[in-house]
Amino acid sequence: MSSAVVYGYHTRLFSQSAPKLSFAPAPPSHRLMAGHSKWANIQRRRGQRDGKRGGFPARAPGNGFETVRYEGYGPGGAAVMVDCVTDDRSRTGAEVRRAFTKFGGNLGANGSVSYLFNTVGLMTYPPGTDEERLMQVALEAGAEDVVPNADGSIEVLADPVEFETVRAILRDRGFAPATAEVTQRASTSTTLSGDAAELMVHLLEALEDLDDVRDVYSNVEISDEVISSRI
Repeated sequence: MSSAVVYGYHTRLFSQSAPKLSFAPAPPSHRLMAGHSKWANIQRRRGQRDGKRGGFPARAPGNGFETVRYEGYGPGGAAVMVDCVTDDRSRTGAEVRRAFTKFGGNLGANGSVSYLFNTVGLMTYPPGTDEERLMQVALEAGAEDVVPNADGSIEVLADPVEFETVRAILRDRGFAPATAEVTQRASTSTTLSGDAAELMVHLLEALEDLDDVRDVYSNVEISDEVISSRI
């Protein structure tokens, strides 16, 4: 069995990533978002437990650094998008390519997978949040969708332009989100299990460990068996 939510890996943060508001459990296509799969939540909890610092690396565009995006495919054809901040494109490109090659993936051309992702405002709430009331308040605030997940957590989506407004209203109405960010959301998923899923996990972790990498996004859906083995 695969996890209910697609794996979307948002590096360094472990927190981040549109149809109209719905009051029924969202279909699988509504659950494809970066940073809030079961696996990403495991990573987030692990990071909090270990006292890791959230947020982007200290480096930022400017002063010799620039942003660069790499796109490619992991094992089983899962899409991977890697955002970097670097002062040496050649070095960064070589490191990213090496990670893809080592774990059964390959880099693609610009635009090869980015079309699968949409920019969204994403706010998350833990299991136990009053779903019905949150939906009502979110709708009134101008949210575009509310997505209840199988683990009881809830995600609220907003247009990036309206994100800050929606978040402020929700906070003022007693629904301060556990995490909130404008991020990337995948529109399709690729389900992996067994060896392919294990390789994909290794690829995503290898990319996350690169110093120049800021964010990693994928549309892969990881099987429960692989997820449970990583806890």
